[in-house]
Amino acid sequence: HYARIGLGGHLDEWNFFAVFDGHAGCKVSEHCAKHLLECIIETPEFKKGDYANGIRSGFLSLDESMRELSELRTDTEKCGGTTAVCAFVSRQNIYIANCGDSRAVLCRNGQPVFATQDHKPVLPEEKDRIQRAGGSVMIQRVNGSLAVSRALGDYDFKNLKEKGQCEQLVSPEPEVFVEDRQDTDEFLVLACDGIWDVMTNEDVCSYIHSRLKITNDLEQIANQVIDTCLHKGSRDNMSMIIITFPGAPQPTPEAIEEDKKLEKRIEKIIREELVCCDIKEYVDLLDELSMRNIEGLPPGGGLQSKFEIIEKTFKEIWPDLAEQCETEMFFNRT
Repeated sequence: HYARIGLGGHLDEWNFFAVFDGHAGCKVSEHCAKHLLECIIETPEFKKGDYANGIRSGFLSLDESMRELSELRTDTEKCGGTTAVCAFVSRQNIYIANCGDSRAVLCRNGQPVFATQDHKPVLPEEKDRIQRAGGSVMIQRVNGSLAVSRALGDYDFKNLKEKGQCEQLVSPEPEVFVEDRQDTDEFLVLACDGIWDVMTNEDVCSYIHSRLKITNDLEQIANQVIDTCLHKGSRDNMSMIIITFPGAPQPTPEAIEEDKKLEKRIEKIIREELVCCDIKEYVDLLDELSMRNIEGLPPGGGLQSKFEIIEKTFKEIWPDLAEQCETEMFFNRT
């Protein structure tokens, strides 16, 4: 991921954020993280104030320039690529661009009001382009191989000389959107597909909205989202950025106290289950808790968002069995 606060000059009040999800190697994603912003702001369109077209041109320029990089010509890296989702935030607008299946979601009043569309090969427009380029969509992948229909890099899918840059099997063209800033804007989330595989847009917005009432530590909230996704079964790597706006919820003593009470209730239930039912297997405890109707769980996060207190309590009662928790975490991470 990449973030820059203040772009300098007449764009000093603009901020830039981006998340990249690489595949078949990391060099393309690393290169894009370092150079995408520069490629965008140096385009003639962006310099003239045509920001949406400047963003589009910047993506295409970066993709074309990477073809010549010697480090991407090796057998291990030439097939590599990356998704990219980015946002320029000014006082008046939010410019959002997406290429691939990472996603941006804007939240107002606790609800998602805008989300980018994942570029999957099965989408009619994407499938049509793939077929016109002589390819096919098998098992929901480009030629049965690549799970995204747009990406930076992936030059093995961009070899048709008779086709334009955006007419290849895999296109580097981003979709660009412009949203007007509103007083009810709460936050913008940029995240790769490991998040969205197990949480809906509504889940993520509801969960972050609830966490912002408890803490304003965005790094902590992002880590909680990622941990929750792990416990929900995500098997992919995960990166995310949360950008808050003045309309975001603020921590309140009432919400903080309610969260503490919830964790005490969960701890009490666990101690009752472990002692009364003689449960000594961590996975059995999780199964038992999942069948309970525990009131007040974080919206969107559910029981999986409270695995930290569950694990902590289990280890306190059965310290000799603590490695079971690590094994469960290991299985969730692989």
